[in-house]
Order: sequence, then C-alpha cells, then structure tokens
Amino acid sequence: MPSLVADVVQPGTLAALRQPTLSFDGVVLRPWQLADQPAVVAAYSDPDIQRWHCRSMDDSEAAGWLAAWPERWSTESRAGWAVTLDDAVAGQIGLRTLNFVDGEAEISYWTLPSYRGRRIAPRALAAMSSWAFGSLGLHRLVVRHSMDNPASCKVAVAAGFPAEGVQRGALLHADGWHDMHLHARLDTDS
Repeated sequence: MPSLVADVVQPGTLAALRQPTLSFDGVVLRPWQLADQPAVVAAYSDPDIQRWHCRSMDDSEAAGWLAAWPERWSTESRAGWAVTLDDAVAGQIGLRTLNFVDGEAEISYWTLPSYRGRRIAPRALAAMSSWAFGSLGLHRLVVRHSMDNPASCKVAVAAGFPAEGVQRGALLHADGWHDMHLHARLDTDS
C-alpha cells in the first residue's frame, strides 16, 4: 500500500555524504580511526560506561568495532564519531538508530573518565544536532538514558533536549530492567 507521505530523508542521503569532521566550542568530532583502539578499550573498561552501555570490549573487539564504522555509514545503519579535545579521544557520539521515513535518529554518547565534568558531551551533542538537522535533514533527535543516570540527563538538557517522559522497563541492563528517560529535540527548536 503506497504511503501518502514522502520519507523525510531519502534513502541514500547519508551514504552519499562523506563523513564530516564537526567542531563546536573547542570540541572536534571526527570519524573513528583504527589508531583509536586504546581509547575504545579504555572506555569500555570503565565501570560507568559498561553499566550504561551494557558492554565491554577487548583489543580484538575494539578493532572490529572501529573497522565497522565505514560500512555502518555506507549502509545507513549507524553513524559514529570520536569526540576529541586537543587531538585526544575524549568520548564518542553517534546516531544509534536512523529512521529516514520519519526523519528521526537516536543519539548515544559517552565520555572517558578523565574528561568528565568539562562539558564535552553537551558540546558534542550540540555539534551533532546541528549537523543532523542541517546537513542530513532529520526532523527529530532522541536521547534515552536510564533514570538512574542523572549525568546523562544533565547532558541532554544542557544541549537543548527537553525531557518528554519516561519509558517504563524499556531497556535491560546487567542489573535488570531500567526505566528510560526520553529527551528529544526537533529541527524547529531554537
């Protein structure tokens, strides 16, 4: 049955773009590189990142994770960037899910422990949002985090993502089901 509404973003739009390097307020988002493997392993060894992202990675898994980003981009399944400060990896940000029909994507992020408290994640989220709305043409960006993770809530709010509500028992973590706080920003928000 044909849709009466066109896709917000046409399939192939992301794949046709070269992944950009984005800058905002001293933070640089760049495509992942294989040389970032030690930073990725360190990140996924951090108890907080393991708790909220529900995974760990050894050297081999990190190498595979890094090598897979170009294919994720070209197949339009995900898009991820290393968040850097002074040329060092400080964190990550990515479009976890891409729904071009509705023009929506979910964003995930983390910051390495030594960089926390320096507003890196909100700056990265602001840069990502500007690009996703302006260059990719998305209409809605979503951030979901566990209700037990107030730091992630602060990041979302600081980057202009107001809270919309709670998704009860929405994500299974190692310690059980978590209620998830939902934040969103529209391309029409200032």
